[in-house]
Amino acid sequence: MTDTAAPLLPSYRSGTSDRPLLGELIGQVLRRTAATYPEREALVDVPSGRRWTWQQLDHDVDRLATGLLGLGLAAGQRVAVWATNCPEWVLLQYATARVGLVLVTVNPAYRVHELAFVLAQSGAALLVSAERHRSSDYRAMVAQVAAPATVFLGSSQWSALLVDPDAAALDARAATLSFDDPINIQYTSGTTGSPKGATLSHHSIVNNGFFVGELCGYDETDRVCVPVPFYHCFGMVMGNLGALTHGACVVIPAPSFDPAATLAAVESERCTSLYGVPTMFIAELGLPDVGAYDLRSLRTGIMAGSPCPAEVMERVVGELGMTDVTICYGMTETSPVSTQTRADDDLRRRVTTVGRVHPHLEVKVVDPGTGLVVPEGTTGELCTRGYSVMLGYWQEPERTAEAVDGTGWMHTGDLAVMDADGYLQVVGRIKDLVIRGGENIYPREVEDFLHRHPDVEDVQVVGVPDPRYGEELLAAVRLRPGSDLTEEGLREHCRGAIAHYKVPRHVRFVTDFPMTVTGKIKKFEIRDQWVSER
Repeated sequence: MTDTAAPLLPSYRSGTSDRPLLGELIGQVLRRTAATYPEREALVDVPSGRRWTWQQLDHDVDRLATGLLGLGLAAGQRVAVWATNCPEWVLLQYATARVGLVLVTVNPAYRVHELAFVLAQSGAALLVSAERHRSSDYRAMVAQVAAPATVFLGSSQWSALLVDPDAAALDARAATLSFDDPINIQYTSGTTGSPKGATLSHHSIVNNGFFVGELCGYDETDRVCVPVPFYHCFGMVMGNLGALTHGACVVIPAPSFDPAATLAAVESERCTSLYGVPTMFIAELGLPDVGAYDLRSLRTGIMAGSPCPAEVMERVVGELGMTDVTICYGMTETSPVSTQTRADDDLRRRVTTVGRVHPHLEVKVVDPGTGLVVPEGTTGELCTRGYSVMLGYWQEPERTAEAVDGTGWMHTGDLAVMDADGYLQVVGRIKDLVIRGGENIYPREVEDFLHRHPDVEDVQVVGVPDPRYGEELLAAVRLRPGSDLTEEGLREHCRGAIAHYKVPRHVRFVTDFPMTVTGKIKKFEIRDQWVSER
């Protein structure tokens, strides 16, 4: 009898759970959490020293929600918020949800033309804005656009919205709302055209925040340091709603990311969880006095937003003490998380994969050309389906249909491989794939290898035009302080260790990378700058 290998199974998994989906509005979850943990801290703003218990936060949300009703705003109207992280941002997130207003989150880095586009495209009825941040004069920029009625934080207009709660009016409005209603519009970066407004419901973001918190093991004793921006799903869903659904406390270390302020907040507030994209953790680990901070309270946290180099993940566990840290994968259009590692996953899986499918969701890996599911171990496009998929791009059905197919699958544009245990490894973006002389090269693989060099602090690899091979690799490298590594030294590190065609033809040493406000590297700008200088 001849042994035959078992056939490969399809790259498909569905997430099971003994915890059902929550069928609640955001306002209902807040009311329940405040009743369950009234005296526990809910929100701490380290820069100002202000603190709220859950009972106090619920009361102040009622005050603001009543003030918004007083403006005559109807359920479903859009309210835009343009500010960096602050307690008022959190109050507005919950107050708009309580009365069925759709919160439009505006990137704090936007300039005049981007602000004008978002306000017009969303049809915002009200803008709540900071007055300024660093060199950005928001008041002056608002004056240059056709803005709706505008309330500036810290002004008498803002104070006037904080009125005595009208319980009857709030209850009457709540009775008209459904958890399937749109409640948040988040605009994508717009690197390939005008920004698209991913429209999310109470149901999608409440449940995503809940299950992210479940897989982090949160309870009411946890304190979550959130240096990632609230305008993005990472901050407002994984941060605020992850804490809300478990009675945990959100700690704001600074208005925008500051590595020293972040670690100081973890120390002073005894945070048990810390969030960040890889570049944030690299900056924290790069502080010359990183070892001086008392971070023994840290237990868990989330690294997400972009692929995490294995070396960085190992340092986060070893040097920051985040032994239960998890990796999350997702996108704004999926509320955002689709897969996550678990606390009991071994270090190898936490540094090489983005985990397994989330509860109550489905994932599959398909051939980008045919749309057919590929066998396990085969590279293809990652797709996800379930409660977390957006309602659509605001007022753009054609662009929605390009992203979400007729059977409800969100096509992520990411290339991934699923193993026999259902763990997924993201190997790159379809559009980032480099084809050199017919050889497919995934930049992520080369980046992970270059990170092993002791002098490399961070590296980004992109494809650039080449007359002979079509494309060649460019490695943009940020070195550790004091390093004298040369281009040839870096190439020598690669020779014989990786395939010759994966050795970067071009090397550029840089001091920083072009980034979005959420800390994602703008690879297209690295490529465009190199091309423009040739």
